[in-house]
Amino acid sequence: MFELLGIPPQALFGQLLLGLINGAFYAMLSLGLAVIFGLLNVINFTHGAQYMMGAFGAWMLLNYLGIPFWGALVLSPLVVAVIGMVIERTLLRRLYHLDHLYGLLLTFGLALIIEGLFRRQYGSSGLPYDNPLPGGTNLGFMFLPNYRGFVVVASLVVCLATWYVIERTKLGSYLRAATERPDLVQAFGIDVPRMITLTYGFGVGLAALAGVLAAPAYQVSPTMGSNLIIIVFAVVVIGGMGSIMGAIVTGFGLGVIEGLTKVFYPEASSTVIFVIMAIVLMVKPAGLFGTAK
Repeated sequence: MFELLGIPPQALFGQLLLGLINGAFYAMLSLGLAVIFGLLNVINFTHGAQYMMGAFGAWMLLNYLGIPFWGALVLSPLVVAVIGMVIERTLLRRLYHLDHLYGLLLTFGLALIIEGLFRRQYGSSGLPYDNPLPGGTNLGFMFLPNYRGFVVVASLVVCLATWYVIERTKLGSYLRAATERPDLVQAFGIDVPRMITLTYGFGVGLAALAGVLAAPAYQVSPTMGSNLIIIVFAVVVIGGMGSIMGAIVTGFGLGVIEGLTKVFYPEASSTVIFVIMAIVLMVKPAGLFGTAK
């Protein structure tokens, strides 16, 4: 079997797979952020906590109610999305006419509160979650675990479906129009405040769905969201704030780059995304897929 720069193929493709897994979560989380910011102009720092709530929702459903992973894959994002819509209705709605900084501070505070509550109840150590798809497939050059393959495919389907709905359907055109001219959209008989609430709930549901998918791959922990959210914000900035396709392409792409960096230069694996962000901001401040305003 060939070697690339002295790297065995098993190690190379194994890290590529890990990069795709991380990229899948980067893409789904940054997609939720892009939807919320692009359509609502809210910088949702609570996104990491909502990702963590999705994972804990799956863990609670399994351990308290006996509902397996496949049921939690639907129920947990729905519950977290409803909680998100309550937050939008009661708190965020009061800040839409103010500077973005107020929304950022509010969601940052909410993230600290939510993480603190879960840490107090469950501690800081991770909780295990059973793999719903054990086993794997030997591809010859590497061993592909079934669940990790499922995560990559499922996240890709969800991301592309979201892009299609927002960019290619009448509903998506209404959503985009509501951000620019809410008065005009309201004149067509569309309830814009309800549309905004549902959009925020959808973005939060994407984060929770990513959390459910992450539960079997990683341990469920109160800090899993805060450990990831800074990287996800960097992904959004590189792709372009509010760009749906930018979030998807950049999320998967940076995950692969991070995985390859762990093979060829491990010391830089934790900083390579931020180095890329700095370079992109110097060359194209609006992001790779963003549009200067």
